[in-house]
Amino acid sequence: MARYIGPVCRLCRREGLKLFLKGDRCFTEKCSVERRNYPPGQHGQSRPKNSNYGLQLREKQKAKRVYGVLENQFRAYFKKAARKPGVTGILLLTMLETRLDNVTYRLGFASSRNSARQLIKHGHFKVNGRKVDIPSYQVRQGDVIELIDKSRKVEWIKESIESAIHRGLPQWLELMPEKFTGVVKSIPARDDITMQIQEQLIVELYSK
Repeated sequence: MARYIGPVCRLCRREGLKLFLKGDRCFTEKCSVERRNYPPGQHGQSRPKNSNYGLQLREKQKAKRVYGVLENQFRAYFKKAARKPGVTGILLLTMLETRLDNVTYRLGFASSRNSARQLIKHGHFKVNGRKVDIPSYQVRQGDVIELIDKSRKVEWIKESIESAIHRGLPQWLELMPEKFTGVVKSIPARDDITMQIQEQLIVELYSK
């Protein structure tokens, strides 16, 4: 499957905010957004005027880059959200937020979503006692995510969990660090999704 393999700090600079793609580096003064808060490239410091379409496109690109999904997969999420009863934009963000790779990242098992995807693909996690190696797996309320026994001795995973506890965990998740286990207490509400994404602009873009 295709995946962006270029420098991720360029993505943060292009969107003008931290997308937290680089792990703990994003929380230090070495963060590229802190040092050079303008888009990359020779025209990065100019001030172009964005059209309505440009604003909508930027929000879509931002959401895709935050959650690490490509265009076809993102469009499939939107179509699925549009078929469900409720507010399409919120349903879209909820489905992205409840991906297994995002949940393991939110619980602190990995320092970034990219690292979480790699751990999942290599079979390091169980959901409700069964091994799951699909990063896009949708978790549900009450699901129990646990790290397999042989992975609990990995030092950088322990450090990542400690960092996540220090920063604070989302209210819709519960972490039991001594057991390397997390629980999905509820499906996240819109207020629980803290990334600066204007989902209505994404809905407007795909509704044309």
